[in-house]
Amino acid sequence: MAALIFLFFFLNIPLLASRFTQPRCFWRMYENKDKDEDFSTGWVFVLKTEQRPVEKDYFNHILNIQTTTKNFQFILALAFSMDEVNRNPDLLPNSSFVCECSEDGCATRTKLHSHSHLSEIVHDLPPNYECHKQSECIMVLTGPNLAISVLTGSLVHIFNPQQVLQITYGPFHPILSNREQFPFLYQMAAKDTSLALAMISLMLYFNWNWIGLAISDNDQGTQFLTQLRGEMEKITVCFAFVSVIPVKMHLFLTRVEVYYNQIVTSSTNVVIIYGDPESSLAVGFRRWQSLGLQRIWVTTSQWDGTAPKNDFPLDSFNGKITFAHHHAEISHFKTFVQTLNPLKYTDEFLARLEWMNLNCNVSASMCKTLKNCLSNASLQWLKAQTFDMAFSDESYDIYNAVYAVAHGLQEMLLQHVYNQPMDNGGHYGNCLKLHSFLRKTRLTNPVGDRMIMNQKENLQEDYGIFQIWNFPYGLGLKVKIGKFSSYFPYGQQLHIYEDMIVHATGSRQMPPSVCSADCGPGFRKFWQEGMAACCFDCSPCPQNEVSNETTVVLGIFVKHHDTPIVKANNQNLSYILLISLIFCFLCPLLFIGHPNSATCVLQHITFGVVFTVAVSTVLAKTVTVLLAFKVTAPGRRMRYFLVSGVPNYIIAICTLIQIILCTIWLQFSPPFIDKDVHSEHGQIIIVCNKGSVTAFYCVLGYHGSLAIVSFIVAFLARNLPDTFNEAKLLTFSMLLFCGVWISFLPVYHSTKGKIMVAVEVLSILASSAGLLGCIFIPKCYIILLRPERNSLQKIREKTSS
Repeated sequence: MAALIFLFFFLNIPLLASRFTQPRCFWRMYENKDKDEDFSTGWVFVLKTEQRPVEKDYFNHILNIQTTTKNFQFILALAFSMDEVNRNPDLLPNSSFVCECSEDGCATRTKLHSHSHLSEIVHDLPPNYECHKQSECIMVLTGPNLAISVLTGSLVHIFNPQQVLQITYGPFHPILSNREQFPFLYQMAAKDTSLALAMISLMLYFNWNWIGLAISDNDQGTQFLTQLRGEMEKITVCFAFVSVIPVKMHLFLTRVEVYYNQIVTSSTNVVIIYGDPESSLAVGFRRWQSLGLQRIWVTTSQWDGTAPKNDFPLDSFNGKITFAHHHAEISHFKTFVQTLNPLKYTDEFLARLEWMNLNCNVSASMCKTLKNCLSNASLQWLKAQTFDMAFSDESYDIYNAVYAVAHGLQEMLLQHVYNQPMDNGGHYGNCLKLHSFLRKTRLTNPVGDRMIMNQKENLQEDYGIFQIWNFPYGLGLKVKIGKFSSYFPYGQQLHIYEDMIVHATGSRQMPPSVCSADCGPGFRKFWQEGMAACCFDCSPCPQNEVSNETTVVLGIFVKHHDTPIVKANNQNLSYILLISLIFCFLCPLLFIGHPNSATCVLQHITFGVVFTVAVSTVLAKTVTVLLAFKVTAPGRRMRYFLVSGVPNYIIAICTLIQIILCTIWLQFSPPFIDKDVHSEHGQIIIVCNKGSVTAFYCVLGYHGSLAIVSFIVAFLARNLPDTFNEAKLLTFSMLLFCGVWISFLPVYHSTKGKIMVAVEVLSILASSAGLLGCIFIPKCYIILLRPERNSLQKIREKTSS
């Protein structure tokens, strides 16, 4: 016996290893043709308990039912869930879940009906009549589409509202929360209150600000549109178009070309799809894909199986990004199904029902990317991998529903209620009791996920983000590329797995989707009346004006002042450096236009003082980094220097020295207005004479000495361990600064007149842009495009690793 147990665990090691090392990749085989039967899915399960053991073979008769592919997926999930509960000795002792399919019986007969036979269930439950004396209520599972759940709930409400307990699987619908119409109905799916925020966060991450939207024309679609607009108002994301698709098919068909042309003529590459995957919206979606529309479709997990008739070229960026409620993976589902009938339920058969877990690392090692793997895969290659079946959201709802009912019945049993007569008798008493227990049920299911049956209390939502491609031969690949956790602080809720995007596609880049590209330096945005906020033209900055990139960077730092990357390396020094750089960019304005006495004096004095502040601030930042690590050494003097803010005095002292130099310059040989009659033949040019060339070079030399000292200190601190050690950035910025002004000297001496002024202005702008770009652009990149790296959680993970 011990040997058999050891052999069993040994054979399951590959499966367990694949689950824990990389459980983020899935493959599936699609049907290459659309089936009418698959378009409309829905199933009603009627459960009860019997006081007898139920073996696994019992479920074979359920699995022999002829039904659609999607419905068969739900039957498998129900069978697996009931069997797991039945084998649990701590739940419902001496009782087992059953789901009978007999053709005779009376009020309590339990059948599996499609929605076309739904009314038979309720009409077979006449009021005040029992064929057998049993003190239990009927538990009905309905879903996944709204129509079948509403129809079941309405019929139950008319005939026997207290005799039937209804639980739905599939997407959450607000209409089913109406307690007056559906007093004994529970929805297993979580509310999508954070879905709009999650999708907009994804748009922001990939810099998509120009998106399309297609929704169903119903209350749910309207509510989602309202939530989406509310999130879009907070940031600059705009709709390229909004298509509200009629629910009634004949109305949709009258405008089918209009909806298609909206997408074709739009410049957006990203379209959000939200609605029932069995509605007219799904018909339109399939048509758009089959006609070759190549877009990134952002939608929910209910659209996972909506495959097009045709496959797209592998070099296209067409694909789906879906949001699914996070749930833990359930192991051994495939093993359970295949032990029932190993000849029928092959990997190929099961892959047409559910996504199969795929070990990304092992598979990708055989080829360049997973995308190429799946496109060239054969069934023999796939069968050589280690799989388990992945539950869909609907299947997981069924799993949770079975456990919720089991725990509710267990509570009744523990309180000596289940097998005792009720004061108000029979079915009614038990259903009311079970309802009261379920309403208070708060439990953790076997895979570790929490469940709350009271829908007034919401768990904070956690979404998995998946990217899906359809390949030739009916193969599909789904890779988890990120997650969204609503309980994290705003701006830190989205976490994208860049390595998985590269792993699957071979590239980090997603196709752009913007209305207008950003204007380059020297240009400004120009909005036309009637255009969306995301759409603009670029026009050159007028004379005497400069672009305001520096101000934008300062605004970003102020807005994100409480994030780790802004707080690191002395936040106040960063603000001083940014403000001084703003004035550095403004200095060239003094060189433009007709010179006068004031501008001649201010040109070089302002330039000298402002650049001294900027470079001395860089020096202060590097000294701060060095002192921070010297503090750990014995002695109190270094600690005193750091705590007392000595680095901040560097700016004042260095600037004071430059002011003294400039004062001496102005005292003995100040700049003045002069006439240049030699630069251009036949023309007299009014210029600013520096007065003392020696003083001018002293100012430049002082800048150079500060830059060299800053470079040396930053170079020494470049490898010190720190989460956001910017010493390398400071080193490169000072190297660039010195390079600009060293190259300025020979060029300046070889030119005259207006060209000489232009060279000086260009050097001022180049050195200012160098400081801004080298020090702050990498930080802005992390703040805006990689916010997950700017969180304490990510820093702790990096530190612990």
